Amino acid sequence: MKLLIGNRNYSTWSLRPWLVLRHFDIPFEDEVLQLSGPRWREVLAERSPTAKVPVLLDGDLAIPETIAIIEYLAERFPDRGIWPQDMTDRALARAAAAEMHGGFAALRSHAPMNLRAAHPGKVDVEAVRKDLQRIEHLWGGLLARSGGPFLFGKFSAADAMFAPLATRLRTYALPVSDVASAYVEAIYSLPAFQHWLGLALREPWIVDDDEIDVIQGRVAPGTLA
Repeated sequence: MKLLIGNRNYSTWSLRPWLVLRHFDIPFEDEVLQLSGPRWREVLAERSPTAKVPVLLDGDLAIPETIAIIEYLAERFPDRGIWPQDMTDRALARAAAAEMHGGFAALRSHAPMNLRAAHPGKVDVEAVRKDLQRIEHLWGGLLARSGGPFLFGKFSAADAMFAPLATRLRTYALPVSDVASAYVEAIYSLPAFQHWLGLALREPWIVDDDEIDVIQGRVAPGTLA
């Protein structure tokens, strides 16, 4: 199997299935398709059915969309425990994953994932307050129910879905409770995440569209190094 991914520093949707593959010890290769530079859109259109990443390639099968990839992996490797074993937990985990897939638009737009950066104070907290309140309620309830350190005790696909959001809280030093902060630390402590992070920190590429200083007009496009 091969997973086509975007730049590790920025690509939230690529991180999610990659964590599932790596953490659950599923053999795979990955290939980075640039999200900027010459002909990057054309290259994506040539390699991906949706002209987006990630895409999982398994033989002649090409699967786009993160949740579809995760569900495929869960069915292909049922012994790995990608979703919680308990039916109720599994339903709650899928509900949380679906909410992440379709929600938290303010955090996505105002606080793009940037693993190399530290940008405290650069995100308007009022603009993302409702999302922060929802994440406190959702994470807090699930962690209280499971006892942590992950949403359903052990790491699952639901945690993979929320990992990029956890990085946003750290990058922009957004105000959250001790419970949420501990969950962010659990994500960062995961060996699979640490491996991705190490690779992301060594990437040389800059994607202006995901750099907060460019987005907010402090720095001109093309001038970051």
